[in-house]
Amino acid sequence: MRMSSSIRFRRLSIFCAATLLVAGAAPAATSANDYQVGSYYTGWSVDKGFRLKQFDRSPAADGFTFLVYAFENVYPMPDGSHRCDSGRDVPDRDGAGMRATLDYARRFGADESVDGSADQPGQPLAGNFHQLAQLKARRPNLKVLVALGGGEWSRWFAQGAATEKGRRALVSSCIDLYLRGNLPRLDGHGGPGAAAGVFDGIDLDWEHPGPADKGNFTLLVQELRRQLDALGKETGKRYLLTAAVNSTDEKMRHTEPAVYSRSLDWINLMTYDFNGAWKAQGPTGFQSNLYPDPASKDASPRSVDTGVKRFLAAGVPPEKIVVGVPFYARGWRGVAPANNGLYQPAQGAARGFEEGAEEYARIAARKLPGQYHPVARQWWTYADGTFWTYDDPRVIEEKAGYVRTRRLGGLMSWALDQDDAAFSLSRAMTTVRRAP
Repeated sequence: MRMSSSIRFRRLSIFCAATLLVAGAAPAATSANDYQVGSYYTGWSVDKGFRLKQFDRSPAADGFTFLVYAFENVYPMPDGSHRCDSGRDVPDRDGAGMRATLDYARRFGADESVDGSADQPGQPLAGNFHQLAQLKARRPNLKVLVALGGGEWSRWFAQGAATEKGRRALVSSCIDLYLRGNLPRLDGHGGPGAAAGVFDGIDLDWEHPGPADKGNFTLLVQELRRQLDALGKETGKRYLLTAAVNSTDEKMRHTEPAVYSRSLDWINLMTYDFNGAWKAQGPTGFQSNLYPDPASKDASPRSVDTGVKRFLAAGVPPEKIVVGVPFYARGWRGVAPANNGLYQPAQGAARGFEEGAEEYARIAARKLPGQYHPVARQWWTYADGTFWTYDDPRVIEEKAGYVRTRRLGGLMSWALDQDDAAFSLSRAMTTVRRAP
C-alpha cells in the first residue's frame, strides 16, 4: 500500500518494506501518493444504469487505489457450518439474498463493457466480475476487494465465528469462491478458477457485532489473515484484508480495535449516518459533519473527528484509518423553518431513492439553495420544508486535508454509483493524494 539515492538506502527501504508486509501491517502514509482512495461498487448498481465503463473514462479513476465490490453473503449449511455460497439468485428476504447472475453470469454488450468487448455464451467469466477484471487490466495498480456481509447480510457471522472449526470453514469457503475463483456453474458461466485473479483481498463487513461477539470478531479477522497469508505463499502474492467498521462508541465497544487492526491493512471507518430520518420527528442534524457543533440538540454529538479520535485512543495506528464519506444525502420533510431547518422538528422522512435518503447525483441536479456550516463543516439545503444534509466537493476536499494533516490512511466512499456524471465527489476524494 505504501510505497533513495544510494544503494545502501535503497536496500534499507526494501528491507523495511518487506518486514512490514510479513508482519501483516500497512506501512504508514509518508507521501501524497501513499494515501488510499477508494469506493464501494455495488453489484446491483448495474440495474440502475451504472457501468464501470463510466468510472474508467472519468478523471477520478486515475487517483483511485482500490474498489470494494459489495456484497457477498454467508449462509448456514446442512452440516451446521456457515459458508460463502453462490451459483443462483435468491430473493433478498431475511438477510438471505444472493445475486450470482449479476456477479458473473450477466452478459455485458460491447457498448457497455469496460474494454469494449461483448460477453459471449460459455465464457468462464461474465457479469460484474468480468467488468472488474477488465478494469484491472486497464489499471494494473488498482486493487479490488470483495466485501462479505453488509448491513443486511451480516446475520450469520456471529454463528459462523463462534468456534475455531466454524471460523476455518467459513474463511476457507470464501477464499475458495472469490480468491481461488472456483464458481459454481450458472447459465454456462463459472467453473474452477473462473474468477481467479479478480480480487486482491477481502473486506469484512460484519457491521453489527453484539456484546457476545467481541472476541470472536477478532478471531475471525485473524483467521482471515492467516488463510490469506497461506494462499499468498502458494501464489506469491500478498492479499489485502480490510474491514468496514462503524465509528460510533456503541458499536466499537463490542470489538477490540487495537487487536484486530494488527491483522488488517486498513479500516474503512464508516464516519457517516450520524443523523437520519429513522428519527422521523427529528430534530434534523448533520449526517457526516467533520466536527461536532456545540449548538446541536444531540445530547451526544457525533462527527468524523470524534470517531477518528475514538479509534486512535483505542490503539489503532493512524495510517490504518481510512475515513468514509457518503455519496448520498439524509433528509426530512415537514421541517420547521427556523435556522433554515437545522436542528428543527420534522414530520417524517424526505422522499428519495429510499425513505430519508437521496443520491448526490439527484440532489446536485436540483441545484437547491444551500449553505455551509463553518463549525460542523457540513453542507445542507432547506427548501419547501425539506432538509437535506450531505457532502459536496468542498466538504470532501476539507476531509482530504484533515486526513493529510493527521496522517491517516486515506478516504473511501459509499457508493460509487451515487456520484454525479462528472464524478465530482470522487475527484474531490483524490485531492488527498495531492502534494502539499
